[in-house]
Amino acid sequence: MDLLDWAADLEEAFRAASIQQHRQQGEATFTTHCVDCDEVIPAPRRAALPHTTRCIDCQQDEEKRQ
Repeated sequence: MDLLDWAADLEEAFRAASIQQHRQQGEATFTTHCVDCDEVIPAPRRAALPHTTRCIDCQQDEEKRQ
């Protein structure tokens, strides 16, 4: 296992732990600002996607990277 594989495994483990923690809390964590650009996430987007953490532009950029 090289360094990149190790880093990917570590990231996956942290992500899984974070998801599990949110599920155990029982309530959604709502955010009003994008985690990437810190701009306000428009209210209609938050209403349609209560768990969103990114504005539309940043979400599209993230999906392009994946």
